[in-house]
Order: sequence, then C-alpha cells, then structure tokens
Amino acid sequence: MSVSAKSATSFALRCIQCQAECEQPSPDFRCAACRNLLQVVYQWPEALRGQQLRKLWLERRLSPIPADQSGVWRFRELLPILSRPLDPVTLREGNTPIYDLPRCAQAAGMRHLLAKHQGMNPTGSFKDTGMTAAISLARERGFQWVACASTGNTSASMAAYAARAGMGSLVLIPEGKIAWGKLAQSLEYGAVTCQLRTDFDGCVRVLSEVVQRLPIYLVNSVNPFRVEGQKTIALEMMEQLNWEVPDHVIVPGGNLANSSALGKAFLEMRELGLISRLPRISIIQAEGANPLVRSLRENQGRELQPVQAETLATAIRIGNPASWKKALAVLRATEGACIDVSEGEMAVAKAEIGSDGIGCEPASAATLAGLKRLVRDGFVGPEDRVVLILTGHMLKDPEYTLLFHRGELLAEYAEAQPSRRPPVLLDANADSVLRVLETHRQPA
Repeated sequence: MSVSAKSATSFALRCIQCQAECEQPSPDFRCAACRNLLQVVYQWPEALRGQQLRKLWLERRLSPIPADQSGVWRFRELLPILSRPLDPVTLREGNTPIYDLPRCAQAAGMRHLLAKHQGMNPTGSFKDTGMTAAISLARERGFQWVACASTGNTSASMAAYAARAGMGSLVLIPEGKIAWGKLAQSLEYGAVTCQLRTDFDGCVRVLSEVVQRLPIYLVNSVNPFRVEGQKTIALEMMEQLNWEVPDHVIVPGGNLANSSALGKAFLEMRELGLISRLPRISIIQAEGANPLVRSLRENQGRELQPVQAETLATAIRIGNPASWKKALAVLRATEGACIDVSEGEMAVAKAEIGSDGIGCEPASAATLAGLKRLVRDGFVGPEDRVVLILTGHMLKDPEYTLLFHRGELLAEYAEAQPSRRPPVLLDANADSVLRVLETHRQPA
C-alpha cells in the first residue's frame, strides 16, 4: 500500500480477476496468483470531492509550472502515483481540443457530433497521456531502460518520453506491419528498434521474456500506471464539456486499454461526485481484428479466442488484446456496444472526418464508421450527445490517405468512390485550371 503525501490518497495494485493485492508487481504486471492484469485502486479521502477539485484544476491552467501545463498532471489528485508529483517527465501532453463535426454529423444522421482529438498530443497520439505516467514512475523507481511492443504509436511515444527522461528505450515492432510515420518517430527519438518476423502478439511474447531477464521497465498497456495517465482524457473531456456528461463516448478497439482507462475515469468521477451518471462507452473494432466482438457474439464474453489480425488500420491490428477483460467490464458497467466495421467503412469515414477539416489516422475513423451503424441500429439516437475519440493524427500514416484518394487502396469498394479526391494532372495553363474549378464550384 502506498500513500501520496499531497492528497493523502492511498492506493494499491489489485488483480482484476481474483482481487488479490500485489505489493511488488512482476516485470510483466501480471497477478502472481492467476496471471490476470492488475489495476490501481484508491481509497479517496473525504476532502477529495467535486466542486473543489473542479475549481483547483481550472486554476492550474494559468500556472507556469510544467506539471500544471500538462493535461495529465494537472489532475494529479486523481493520479497520486508519484512521490514527487510536481516533477514528472512531461512534454505538455494532453490539452487536446474537442471539435464540432457538422458534416460528419450529417453523414451519421446526427443533429450534432463532437470529437476529442488525441492526435494533437506531442507525438501525435493518445499514448502520450499514459506514457508520461509510466516513464515518470520508471524514472522515480530507478530504471535505466524502458521497453514496449508496438504497432507504432506506443513506440513513438515511449521513445520520446524516454529521451526526455535521459533513459534508454527498446522497441519491438512487427516487420512490415507498421506505418512509416510511426517507425520514423521511434528512430528519431533514439530507441533501439527491432523489427521481428512476427505479428504484434508475437512481439509481446518476446518482450515478456526480455523483461524477465533484464531490469527493463515494461510500458505496454498491461502496465496499470500507464492506464492511470490515459484516464485523464476523460477528465479533460468533462472539463471541456462543463461537466455535462455525454450520452455516448465511442472509442476504437485495439489492445483495449483506452476504453478501459476511460471507463475507469468515469467510474471514479462518479464516486467522487464530479458527475452523477455514466456515458455509454462503445468500442469499435475492425472486421479483420475483432476478437472482442467475436467473444461477445460467440460466448457472451466468457473467453477470448485470439485471431490473426488483418486490417489497414495498423493501430488496431491486434488479435489478442491484453486488456479485453478490463474493456468488457467497462462495456457492462456503462451498457455500451461493441461492433466491428469494414475496411471500406473506415476509409470513407476517414475522408468524411477530413471534410470537416480534421485529419486522423485510419483507426480513429472506426469511431465514425461505428457510429453510423449504431445510429442505423437505433442504439444511438439522432439527438444524443456523442463524443468520438480520435486516437491519432493523420500524418501518422499519410501513405494510407494518398492511396485512398488515388483509388489504389480499396478499389473494390464502390461506396468509397464519392469520398475520393484525387489530384488532377493538367497542362500548365490557366484555362485548364479554370475548367476543373468550374466542375467543383458550388451553385450560388
């Protein structure tokens, strides 16, 4: 049991399955008794309640202190994992915008639609909110090296934060199954980067053995302290929405830690009196990487059978998600949905998000594609208040975007054709340009 001197909040690591508490976690953060994942649980002091916290967090936005300028550590009362909470490893993560998406709302049959864009983080994805917590804790505990298996975003984030902390970093990625924009980041930030002849799940297996052999701190989402950082996405969202809870929050589903973190945050906010109800948190997977969808369809979530993941949305190309039990608990607690969408549906949705002037990586667009289906099925009403979580920036995978608009990515999907906007090759004269422009001008 640990205690934060600042907040007097005690916390423990507890197994999500057998509820055993763990004083010293194993290098792979698994329960010694049943090998399930651990989570951080708190005993909140009576003084830690609603309105005072809201006021304190808002006041910190004007502070020059680096911890207060972070959209994670500004909420440190709900993140009491460091003995020195004013000295985190930070790149001013968080502070990401919420955008109105009027064209996407129309496409989905909604009156109004919002998106919280986590791609606006320092390394371009939501991973930064969790990585600041994991790397800060690793440094505080004396580790010299950190490591992860990754489909791209985790490696980019870990490498940046490790470099900031003056630590070594090891990245294991599947050969040929990572967007080049993400790989470039881990190289730029100095990570020892190994491409293994396997998929993401194979990288996880190798890394589990590596951290057992050497004192290297694992920062994949099995690390429960990383999840604590990621939960601040929900805290920041609620502050931006003036603490009015949306009806639905929709998240892409890869390794499933993000939905787990959001659900944990909303449950804690309700416990502390910051909100009075929960939103429905729904998870959208790709058809080719949909193990949780299959589990719910085939056995009501009693067990999960890994799949050979295949999708162009590399960020969610995961066939054996580590956090599936945590995500399942969130689905049940919030009465959310879990569905899958096709490659064509994601590609069209990505272009539609672009039509609102917002760029995102392919996995993020699964949220809009899934929303359309949930509206058609009646699970989401046209008047409901919905927030999509866009997890990564468009420039993480620019090749996908170029191939789509050239018609080279998903040529077989006829429904994608109206969304494509290929470049036009012309002779070098004004008349040619004006003729093209005339075909694109809107009627007065």
